[in-house]
Amino acid sequence: MPPTAFAEDSPGIKGLQPDVTFSESSPLASNAELAQRLLTPLYAMRVRQQLAQSGQKLREQSIDLAHEHFVVYAPAVVPPHGYALMVFVSPWTEAKLPEGWAAELDRCGVIFVSAANSGNEANIFERREPLALLAAANIKARYPIDPERVYVAGFSGGARVALRLVLGYPDVFHGALLMSGTDAIGDAQAPLPSATLFQEFQKSRLVYMTGDQDWINLDKDVASRRSLRDWCVFDVDTEVMTQTGHEIADPASLRRALAALDTHEAVDTVKLAACRARIGDALAKDLQRLEATVTSGNLRDARTLLSKLDERYGGLAAPQSLALAERIDTAR
Repeated sequence: MPPTAFAEDSPGIKGLQPDVTFSESSPLASNAELAQRLLTPLYAMRVRQQLAQSGQKLREQSIDLAHEHFVVYAPAVVPPHGYALMVFVSPWTEAKLPEGWAAELDRCGVIFVSAANSGNEANIFERREPLALLAAANIKARYPIDPERVYVAGFSGGARVALRLVLGYPDVFHGALLMSGTDAIGDAQAPLPSATLFQEFQKSRLVYMTGDQDWINLDKDVASRRSLRDWCVFDVDTEVMTQTGHEIADPASLRRALAALDTHEAVDTVKLAACRARIGDALAKDLQRLEATVTSGNLRDARTLLSKLDERYGGLAAPQSLALAERIDTAR
């Protein structure tokens, strides 16, 4: 059966579409935008420098949608405020709707979309992340979507990608369902975005769902949630699947997870302001220490401090961190 192509002027198709092609590109999925949001500022700068030295530059897009395929499920009934949207990052090569999920998506008015050839073996930056962003853009162009209920989800390795996406693109995804796979944020694997985007991320709803016998990932969930608290992210929920190992959510667990995504914790503005002030003070001290080291001419220690600062604070330290990096480079 040939793939279903969503024409530019066609209404959204209801039900399960197992082999869909899209045509809508998005500047949010460009390599330049991905680098700015999902890499540390220093790493992104070094990539640009290396390309420039060889007379190259980043390709505009790494994905040719004409060759990509997606699975889409859309409930028959459109909710009053539009569908919710779940972009699912799979650990598997094939694009599929997990068994039993359709009825729960119907119940909650959620569209499901997932890309093929975006599993754990695929390149994160070149495929898994841009495919998820392009899936979101194309579904939003075809269906009435409630912008406050656009979520990214993933299972196992896909959940780790989902966390990176909600961290770097909180203006696209307003929450994440992280099933049996997470990381701490604020390091080279999950760097923090710019201050503006990070403040938006601090409003995100994050739901963790892991089997009670998935010991390794339960421990990782604890470390991940601790890092969220350290970085002033408090709208977090934990759902445990009983008598379950490393498995994707069953329909009943998905029902709880979808309800949790739509249930936000009240913001404690005093707690949030104090937490942000603590981070701001620590960042200012670390920047001052780095600047003093650069000024002293101790370039070896300066490079070490710069690397640590870039990994810890990511976009929060820019543009000051990049200006200091240029001073170090110039002083060589």
